[in-house]
Amino acid sequence: MDLMMERQIRVITDMVLADYGKGRYIDKAKAFTRPDKLVVEDVLEKLQKLIYPAFFKAQSYRYYTIENSTSTLIEDVLFNLSRQISLTLRYCDMYTDWDDAKLQEKAEQLSMAFLQKIPLIREYLETDLQAEFDGDPAAQSKDMIIISYPGLFAIMVYRIAHELVLLGVPMLPRMMTEIAHSKTGIDINPGATIGKYFFIDHGTGIVIGETTQIGDNVKIYQGVTLGALSTRKGQKLAGRKRHPTIEDNVTIYSGASILGGETVIGTGAVIGANAFITSSIPAGAKVSIKNQEYSVRYDDGFEKPKELADTSWFYVI
Repeated sequence: MDLMMERQIRVITDMVLADYGKGRYIDKAKAFTRPDKLVVEDVLEKLQKLIYPAFFKAQSYRYYTIENSTSTLIEDVLFNLSRQISLTLRYCDMYTDWDDAKLQEKAEQLSMAFLQKIPLIREYLETDLQAEFDGDPAAQSKDMIIISYPGLFAIMVYRIAHELVLLGVPMLPRMMTEIAHSKTGIDINPGATIGKYFFIDHGTGIVIGETTQIGDNVKIYQGVTLGALSTRKGQKLAGRKRHPTIEDNVTIYSGASILGGETVIGTGAVIGANAFITSSIPAGAKVSIKNQEYSVRYDDGFEKPKELADTSWFYVI
């Protein structure tokens, strides 16, 4: 590096350091006091190995058995997860006066409580896997779904994160689901409540808000939003139910938006593609958007309007 370049770097460094001193929120520069996204991602990868022991073997293990793999993974997750939880507890008012040792002790207790939930998480994921297989004729095997399907991966991360939410762990659950969001395009808030046999097909563009409640045997296709009617009041809405309730055996097709905390989609309802819903739908109802006409232009410039013939296409998978 030549002398001119070194001087320019020094000048830029001084400029950036001076900018850090303006007292803004983003100017906080104390290192190693906040959770580390890379560590959290590593924890998720290890939890995936614990949840699917035959599918994601740790390559660094020279001799692989279920026994040594499981105990090693659990110890690794416990160590790293507890450290990350201890860093997030600082964001809770009830822990602001705790010293590092006490925070770490509490984080270890929460991590142990979470690890005891792994059998429950696996129980739910087994039903989700079955729903994916039953609902997708393109699925050649369950192995294929576990290894490659983004929908099941996003659901897995949600189920992990949701258990941490129930334990009162702040920030970390959202970090986890945002990692899944970045990998899959599926945005599930960890605060949502989702029952068994949850099926996501394709998945890209799905948004499920924090206070959404979803029952059993629900199918959701790409581009679906389960959202709030308005967020104009900002933080004043925190803690209020802002997102819809989806009861058992509901199917929601691509592009549909269902909004509002008082909106309930009744048991067995079918919501057609591109529907925009802000009020409740009774059980067993089938909601569709009136077919639009389309036109075909020929070389002579003559247009012939056409109407989609089958008005019930979305009732059957």
